[in-house]
Amino acid sequence: MKTVNELWDDIGSLSEEEALHVISKLYAGYEGRLVRNPEDPESHQFFQELANAISQTQGCNLNRR
Repeated sequence: MKTVNELWDDIGSLSEEEALHVISKLYAGYEGRLVRNPEDPESHQFFQELANAISQTQGCNLNRR
């Protein structure tokens, strides 16, 4: 298994299209886990972190305008 730093380097080397694909795969994977187990704590944590990241990013983008 790769280290956190190695994964960060891998993320940094992705094109925009590849990064979107990675996010889509993660989303689909955790969505599937929730379908199989609606109480899955890891999936709920993933979606909460995703919602926070989207909100923070949108907030930063609004401040730039």
